Amino acid sequence: MKLLASLITLSFFAVAHAQPVPASSAPSAGSDIASKDATAATLRANDQIRSQLNFSDRRDFDDARRGFIATLPQPVLKGSGGRTVVDLTKYDFLRNTDAAPPTVNPSLWRQEQILAIHGLFKVVDGIYQVRNIDLANITFVRGKTGWIVVDTGSSEESAKAALDLINDKVERLPVSAVIITHSHVDHFSGLRGVVSEQDVRSGKVKLIAPDGFMEEAVSENVFAGNAMSRRASYMYGDLLPKSPRGTVGSGLGLVNATGTLTLLQPNTLVHKTGEKLTVDGIDVVFQMAPGTEAPAEMLFYFPQYKTLDVAEDATHSLHNLLTLRGAKVRDAGKWAEALDQTIDMFGGDVAVSMASHHWPQWGNDRVVEHLKKQRDLYKYINDQTLRMANEGLTMHEIAEQFVLPDALAKEFYNRGYYGNLKHDVRATYQMYLGWWDANPANLDPLPPAEEAKRYVDLIGADNIMANARKAFEQGDYRWVATITSKLVFAQPENQAARQLEADALEQLGYQTESGPVRNVYLTGAEELRNGIRKMAAPNTAAPDIIAAMTTDMFLDFLAIHLNGPRAADVHYTFNLVLPDANERYAVTVENGVMIHSKGKTLPNADATITFDRSTLDDIALGKLRLTDLADSGKVKFEGDRAGFKALLGLFDKFDYWFAITTP
Repeated sequence: MKLLASLITLSFFAVAHAQPVPASSAPSAGSDIASKDATAATLRANDQIRSQLNFSDRRDFDDARRGFIATLPQPVLKGSGGRTVVDLTKYDFLRNTDAAPPTVNPSLWRQEQILAIHGLFKVVDGIYQVRNIDLANITFVRGKTGWIVVDTGSSEESAKAALDLINDKVERLPVSAVIITHSHVDHFSGLRGVVSEQDVRSGKVKLIAPDGFMEEAVSENVFAGNAMSRRASYMYGDLLPKSPRGTVGSGLGLVNATGTLTLLQPNTLVHKTGEKLTVDGIDVVFQMAPGTEAPAEMLFYFPQYKTLDVAEDATHSLHNLLTLRGAKVRDAGKWAEALDQTIDMFGGDVAVSMASHHWPQWGNDRVVEHLKKQRDLYKYINDQTLRMANEGLTMHEIAEQFVLPDALAKEFYNRGYYGNLKHDVRATYQMYLGWWDANPANLDPLPPAEEAKRYVDLIGADNIMANARKAFEQGDYRWVATITSKLVFAQPENQAARQLEADALEQLGYQTESGPVRNVYLTGAEELRNGIRKMAAPNTAAPDIIAAMTTDMFLDFLAIHLNGPRAADVHYTFNLVLPDANERYAVTVENGVMIHSKGKTLPNADATITFDRSTLDDIALGKLRLTDLADSGKVKFEGDRAGFKALLGLFDKFDYWFAITTP
């Protein structure tokens, strides 16, 4: 999730400190502009949601509280150096029973209130969950000799806190096995909080994961990591206050733990659907679901407990088919097929379902109904998007007209708390047909700033502002944001346009049902009002992740940093030798492209360069700058040292704090 997106600011350039704020985006001292009240139009929009949904249905609250044992002894978890990893007190404002405040969509408020119920819960005799002390749940199954842990959260610290809690409140046992449902970081990164590397390496503790787990855990989001991380700061509301006028959560979980990221190599992989393992005396039946919510994902069933773990494929929200932070599109049709197979395999016997997020459900009828309606949700999105596309509608036309049938739409677990219906429809269109709508006029649009300047020249800034103010009074905030954004891109210094766009984005945020969409709108409003608040850029490089990266991944990532225009006329050839990894690469830089070939040697290379693979790890961890590599003393040269040093100067250093709401 977010942390994995941030993770590859592990960049070879260790961008650890902010640069000065450009004058165009920096607010004047003491000039911070505060958030504003909900308008009458927003109140009406949120009242409409209240009339559409059955808010008197409190079953989800009851289910979320069922089996409660205890919560953390201290609501604030600290990491090394006293750094705060989790602070549950920041969300205390959700724990009252009052109606939603005017500045929050009431359906989203309901979801976040349920997620504010945190602690240790019994699911059935022998199965327990620690929920909402981290983005994902940590599940404990009583094995013959110890705890079988399912998923380990986002950080070593939160995983350890969960293990300490169950040991203190239920039974003190060793961890006998760990099962990781899928390859997203909030499900595996707490591993060292519950097991030791030695016990996993020796096989004393089984570490079970789906086939392809390591490759996907390390590689997903790496190459677009800087951009993805910056976008994730919008999606998760990192820069917003936690309040009814700021972020109220993500809709998927309450908090994102910001502790130590860890990863260990699994010693047991599950390869096929129907595979069965006996784990510390407990039978487990697996169903593979790659390419659904994650590239490597599996669901599984505990026959002894009649309990189904649906990983992240059937939660209490419409999920993302394309995350707002950016990623590869997920296949709604394949997702529906996986859930249909789940019903076929386990629907006749299952009594309880639980997931990697949210809360369980009890009773065969409710479990199967939930699976069916989640299946049908994704199938409807897939099929109806394609039907409308084949009728000639474009991506945005389909999204605007798309309506779920009431039988699906009025189920709280199908609401867009984390995903978003319009966004998922657009993602499905994109997966099949790409971004272009087939209109030749849209095939090669002008760049945003240039297009904006021409619109402003054509219409006039005063006319745009007059029209936008009138539209704002009418509650037409989407249009206000559209035309004022044009003016902001044409005239970034136009404060009136910036503030009016911010006001419109804020009201859209107050109205939306999706936690991430709310965060995006409100973060945009904040930056328009008060500028980009540059802090130390995220550098969450984790030694475990870095060690798991192949040398090919390192070199691919390095090639992305090569400035093609500057390197267009140079030609270098090098042999790289990594003795500690017993690896050898031929590297060619030509035509602005860096190509590497494993296991090859160029007979007439400019130089042969020998260094340990651990030196690459030092670069990724920020212990050594790439530009200092040639003079570091850690490299042995045979040939052209100056050419290699010149090449190192052709790699870009990415700025995390690039502008989003302004040009």
